[in-house]
Amino acid sequence: MSIRHGLLALLERGPRYGSQLRTEFESRTGQTWPLNVGQVYTTLNRLERDGLVGQGGEDDAGHALWTITDAGRDELKSWFEKPVDRTSPARDELAIKLAMAVGAPGVDIRAVIQSQRRHTVKAMQDYTRLKRQAVEAVEAVKGGPAGERDDIAWLLVLEQLIFQTEAEARWLDHCEARLIRLSATAAQDPGPGPSTAPGPHAGPGTQATTVPAAPEAALTARPPVPPTTR
Repeated sequence: MSIRHGLLALLERGPRYGSQLRTEFESRTGQTWPLNVGQVYTTLNRLERDGLVGQGGEDDAGHALWTITDAGRDELKSWFEKPVDRTSPARDELAIKLAMAVGAPGVDIRAVIQSQRRHTVKAMQDYTRLKRQAVEAVEAVKGGPAGERDDIAWLLVLEQLIFQTEAEARWLDHCEARLIRLSATAAQDPGPGPSTAPGPHAGPGTQATTVPAAPEAALTARPPVPPTTR
């Protein structure tokens, strides 16, 4: 839905053609979520079907222009006013991967965590470097109001990505610490001892037979791996 409403937000500023909308969308988000022209026109056609946009002639270069309708403005206003729904979170590939790795044969879940942490920390460093550049661009106030607006928008997107990767790194640390605690608990717990019970055909006075306890199902874990130095 973000592409749909993002295009409405751009059209609210005035008529635009398809590739112009793509360029402005990517400029506003720093090309974090690149679009192709086909995706833009598919979305515009759906918006037109829903009565939220319409075609409004051509510009001097012959580009077909799109305009927002009153219903589109109402939809955009509602989108800005309503909070993003978090009750049905989007599928997270990393969370699914770790959930499936627990107890999976031949999978070292701590190695998975370590590998992901290295990647996440590198991404966070890259985003931080880009943030410094964005801050410099905002402070320089280059390109006039439109350029400044795009730089501020890109800065907000970058800061969201930084906070997101920071949270992911902390979560990975938490996952590894929990696995270490669970492994230590499983190692210290001797499990149920051997039980003494008469055999299935034992009669009165028959001596009890010692039956070994079944092996305990313990968490599949490796020895603790030192956390990556960050």
